[in-house]
Amino acid sequence: MTEQADIGLIGMAVMGQNLVLNMNDKGYAVAVFNRTVSKVDDFLKGAAAGRETILGAHSMEEFISLLKRPRKIMLMVKAGDAVDSFIEVILPYLDEGDLIIDGGNSHYPDTTRRTDYLEAKGFLYIGTGVSGGEEGARFGPSIMPGGNPDAWPLMKEIFQAIAAKTDDGSPCCDWVGENGSGHYVKMVHNGIEYGDMQLICEAYHLMKNVLRLDAKAMHKVFADWNTGELDSYLIEITRDIMGFSDEDEQPLVEKILDTAGQKGTGKWTGISALDLGVPVTLIGEAVFARCLSAMKEERVDASRILKGPTAEFDGDGEVFTEDIRKALLASKIVSYAQGYMLMREAAREHGWNLNYGGIALMWRGGCIIRSVFLDHIKEAFDKNPDLNNLLLDDYFRNLIEECQPAWRRVVAKAVELGIPIPALSTALSFYDGYRSARLPANLLQAQRDYFGAHTYERTDRQRGEFFHTNWTGTGGDVASSTYNA
Repeated sequence: MTEQADIGLIGMAVMGQNLVLNMNDKGYAVAVFNRTVSKVDDFLKGAAAGRETILGAHSMEEFISLLKRPRKIMLMVKAGDAVDSFIEVILPYLDEGDLIIDGGNSHYPDTTRRTDYLEAKGFLYIGTGVSGGEEGARFGPSIMPGGNPDAWPLMKEIFQAIAAKTDDGSPCCDWVGENGSGHYVKMVHNGIEYGDMQLICEAYHLMKNVLRLDAKAMHKVFADWNTGELDSYLIEITRDIMGFSDEDEQPLVEKILDTAGQKGTGKWTGISALDLGVPVTLIGEAVFARCLSAMKEERVDASRILKGPTAEFDGDGEVFTEDIRKALLASKIVSYAQGYMLMREAAREHGWNLNYGGIALMWRGGCIIRSVFLDHIKEAFDKNPDLNNLLLDDYFRNLIEECQPAWRRVVAKAVELGIPIPALSTALSFYDGYRSARLPANLLQAQRDYFGAHTYERTDRQRGEFFHTNWTGTGGDVASSTYNA
């Protein structure tokens, strides 16, 4: 049998298997291969049993022989060296114009490098973010492809067929841009996911430790929130978690150890923000909150020694619950605003032509951060493609103004009672900083010039003109070199 499959997929873990089944459901014949070939047989006898157009291969030669030309090969393997290793194994079997697709969580510089490497050899490459977990892969993920633009016509039909769809039928997949841009957008998606999850956890922490609500009561709160402006996948699953009982009928969530794991995409987002000089503070705090949670034994020891406030909440519980909802909503707006600031700066840095409204559409369904909230982001960029910041859009500006008093009350009360809310509070600090025409960085620049002769600009002179003061009379008049992040 030769050249029967429309596409081939390597990597028979659950995401790979579910994508194969999704493609096959949409009418595409798929060849499959795995380094441990027994997994191919297990798949064909199990989840793919009876599907004649899913074709298993037991060697790379056989796998390649099953693919129609130009060949399209999707890798669903662990990010990093495994991707490079498989590329080198595949290359000897390919012809000019064949396409390799990396659907894993690769770091975007690796995708840029691989795109250039394969293009130089006459091959096409796509690095695509795939979000939505196992269920999304099976029934419709959000797909964020970037790489060699000549590759998009080969995969557009397949990707848009298997992607999630919005209510009007639009696929949650479109071409993102050149080289590593697809994986960059997926990285920022994951960073925003970190932020969303941390914000929800802080809302839970406030309801539990300030209002003393039990899981049953919080189940109802999250259910109510999921019918309004916070309607989203993460609020939905939090509602379900709060309603899930263990075998003893007690809430399972309270038996889970409070140490959070992470796979690195949030950290990558923070590092990129620092490299580009973009204040993505909320995602950074979300990453650090996970790091702090991992210090479980040290925190337990510290809890026996370090003291905090002893005050108790004595307000109206229903009013404060609504305040928490508004604080969560306002902070969520800041999180997305920061994420879009980062993508805009990365696009300038790398020469990408990103469609910001289109990215919101890609995130509208299938992915972990999917929410009704994203419709308004798309509308904002459709109305003004050159929008500098989501906070300046009329809809989001008005929503922030409506939420602001409650947001401030929540942050103040948490500080008063000693409840840690790093994401909610940093979101408010960023908002206050962003709306400030003047910040105390003038003193900071004076300090830098005093001890390091790093120079400063003046308010009474043109921008771009730098000055140095001999503050002590002994420091000299020679200025140091300087740079801006």
